[in-house]
Amino acid sequence: MALSILQTPASASLTQSPMAYALYESGNTITSQSFQYMLDLYFWTGSKTAIPSTSDYTLVKYPNNTDSGLFDISRIMNSELNEYSIIEDVDNTKWYTVDAYYQYQSGSLFLTGSKTRDITHIALDGYSLFPENINDQLYEKTLFYPMLTDGPATQSVFSTQEVLTTEIFVTDSGNGIKPGYVKRTVNYTTGSSTLTTSYNTTLFPIASGSNNEQIYKIDIGPTEIDSITYPNINWYQVSILDTAAGYYSKPIHFDIVPEQKYPNIQLMWKNRYGCFDYFNFNMVNRKSFEISRQQYQPQIGTWNSSQLTYGSYENSIVNYLVDTKQAISVNTDWVSDDYNEIFKQLLVSDEIYWIYDPTLYASGGSAGGGIKPITIKTPSIQFKTGVNDKLVQYQFDFDYGQGYKLIL
Repeated sequence: MALSILQTPASASLTQSPMAYALYESGNTITSQSFQYMLDLYFWTGSKTAIPSTSDYTLVKYPNNTDSGLFDISRIMNSELNEYSIIEDVDNTKWYTVDAYYQYQSGSLFLTGSKTRDITHIALDGYSLFPENINDQLYEKTLFYPMLTDGPATQSVFSTQEVLTTEIFVTDSGNGIKPGYVKRTVNYTTGSSTLTTSYNTTLFPIASGSNNEQIYKIDIGPTEIDSITYPNINWYQVSILDTAAGYYSKPIHFDIVPEQKYPNIQLMWKNRYGCFDYFNFNMVNRKSFEISRQQYQPQIGTWNSSQLTYGSYENSIVNYLVDTKQAISVNTDWVSDDYNEIFKQLLVSDEIYWIYDPTLYASGGSAGGGIKPITIKTPSIQFKTGVNDKLVQYQFDFDYGQGYKLIL
């Protein structure tokens, strides 16, 4: 008798897509009509080694046509993650592991095989893309790993932009490498001359022990670069290194661009890795305010007096159940088709915020300070390519996630 685990989830799993376990028993017990595969599921937060003493769920499966037992724990794990990533500072993760075994009935007794404990995995609130293989490792999904984003490789920012971060996965997710440093390369103008200089700035160590070795957020905006040492920045790059001399991630390049005459609308949204991407919609935007109301006709007059009279101030048509809907329509500047992938993730994101006060949000403030929740209502978009269209513009429409009146 030998129970084997034929398939396990990735070291870091995205819980909105399958997280599959496959069990197989090669012994004769599989022939029992009462034979069942069993999976005890444990999940927790905090230290990676703090495995609970009792399981949270026990899953049961009968053998399929190949005598295997297939389990998908993604729905359970996804339901256990926090509803709002922004409140938990993007640390929306859980550790988990399983005990695999089997049971069958012999007479009036149920006999149980010995348990096989899987390694400890981590679950993130994200999803895989079709046709990615089930249980692909996290580092296989993005060129910018361990930065949890799909780019693009070249982006635009304002010189005064205060809110721009990236989330780094600091736990080994299967490739045996853990990030150790953030590297910034800066191109700037020296003094009043036209000479530009590229300089590899000092490496910044990553606190790999933060957030229980799960996700570590770093600021990568231009305001993080010393403007006195590096005046008039033209562009900069951010990449992640495993060691001080090593090279790890593909860098992301940021061009400094002038602000437009239109008020900037900076949005952030949860991407497919359960972390946040950002974009400045700095072209024309329009806000709308819509009211829905119902009316009724109250009984007016002095019906509780000796004579019936009414006052000129009494209203015979009254509004009740007055609600509002606020909306905003935003436009991109001319962008390359490299943004198409993260715009797709914006279209399907369940967590989108308008950073209406970057200063308040960047300073920490109260939970959710400086941001407004919004919900995308754009039903479809025709993506264009640079081959045919060169630079392109897109429009997105959103509803405010909160009405003008507080209605619980």
